[in-house]
Amino acid sequence: MTTLDAYGYDTHEVLNQAPALADYDAFTADPALGSILDTFGAGWFREQASVVGGHVGSQAVQDLARQANRNLPELRTHDRWGRRVDQIEFHPAWHELMRLAMRDEFHSLCWTQPQAGAQVARAAVSYLWNQGENGICCPLGMTYSAIPVLQRDSARWAEFGRLITSTDYDGRPLPAVQKRGGTVGMAMTEKQGGSDLRQTQTVATRNADGTYSLTGHKWFFSVPHSDVFLTLARTEEGVSCFVVPGWLPDGSRNRLQIQRLKDKCGNKSNASSEVEFRGVIAHLIGEPGHGIRAGLEMNHYTRLDFAVGSAGLMRHAVAQAAHHTAHRRAFQKALIDQPIMTNVIADLALEAEASAW
Repeated sequence: MTTLDAYGYDTHEVLNQAPALADYDAFTADPALGSILDTFGAGWFREQASVVGGHVGSQAVQDLARQANRNLPELRTHDRWGRRVDQIEFHPAWHELMRLAMRDEFHSLCWTQPQAGAQVARAAVSYLWNQGENGICCPLGMTYSAIPVLQRDSARWAEFGRLITSTDYDGRPLPAVQKRGGTVGMAMTEKQGGSDLRQTQTVATRNADGTYSLTGHKWFFSVPHSDVFLTLARTEEGVSCFVVPGWLPDGSRNRLQIQRLKDKCGNKSNASSEVEFRGVIAHLIGEPGHGIRAGLEMNHYTRLDFAVGSAGLMRHAVAQAAHHTAHRRAFQKALIDQPIMTNVIADLALEAEASAW
């Protein structure tokens, strides 16, 4: 039956379309995740996981995710007076998503609450938030991965520990001492080496005050807007690991130039970049010549988070598919009750749940 409004615009009534999957608890809707928490000693986190699930499943977060992916980050290399600023501008939706996820302790829970099952509990937060908006999970996952590396250096931990374990998001481009909370990035890959970090050509020169000046490039710099990042450069002893603050003690930007943002297939709401180091001031972390070993510790945690995130994306896809087929009808039945579709959804659900375990 066709109805017309006062202006004669309506041509038909929309029928047989699934309602939006929104304003639900992504944790309680996933019984397997609760079983995982119980099995691996994180049952104490169930109540908080439900809070996170409510955030992730809300219509508000879905709207923010849509806005953040429609309005992608932009690089502003210079201000209108021609001064080099190297700022990355994000839509307000990005900042709000970061605020919510940091409040849920995505990046810090297992380090600030080091009890039995803490790593599993934090993984559950990552798993859930990857269902809400995957892009923000990169800077938060990097921060999570860098914390144990920085904890081993008392000077750097004293400088950045409070900042990167804070749950109070602060996206302002300011020196660390002026901020409530911050994130950590990673700049390892160079053009000639790719994943072979032994091919690092960036050079580190020791300064009189014990810091180093780094000169070179990075082909893939994850989270270039971070407050501090880890990178590799070559000293006389070999490839070494360095901590680089985004800002210098005098309040000026550190000496790196962002060349461009990467044009990516996915993870588009997040910024990844190519940069050049022009005498970047850095602090050696770990032993000279053993930087790959130090960097790989962060990489191991990062890869773990990538695996968790991939499982979260699979779960989200299955949830959407099951919801749609449960509400869409064909040949007098819900699609999910049609034998072939039942098999398809069951196979997808089985693979997604196996990935979560």
